[in-house]
Amino acid sequence: MPANHVRPITEENFEAEVLESPVPVLVDFATAWCPPCRVIAPILQRLAAENEGRVRVASVDGDACPALAARFSVRGYPTVIAFAAGKEQARQLGATSREKLMQMVDACGYCFSPNP
Repeated sequence: MPANHVRPITEENFEAEVLESPVPVLVDFATAWCPPCRVIAPILQRLAAENEGRVRVASVDGDACPALAARFSVRGYPTVIAFAAGKEQARQLGATSREKLMQMVDACGYCFSPNP
């Protein structure tokens, strides 16, 4: 079984893992019952594995952490939000491509060189 490179996020660790991160963080707000969430999960896992140390990928269970979903006005799942320097930089609602996710990281002003 491959290693999980996507960090689980809760209300307790959100500040340290996302807002205080020295590198950009893509936060996937998802739920277990959401089919599009299952589509985007392996894309995020691959992006995290290929770019470990340059970008973090994290996941918030919207059912387990409704306060975080409300804090960031998440209206549907999946919602991926790119954070850099403690601030939201970009947002994508719904399953999306790896290229679009990398564009979100680029929106953070981070020099991102994707692997082939």
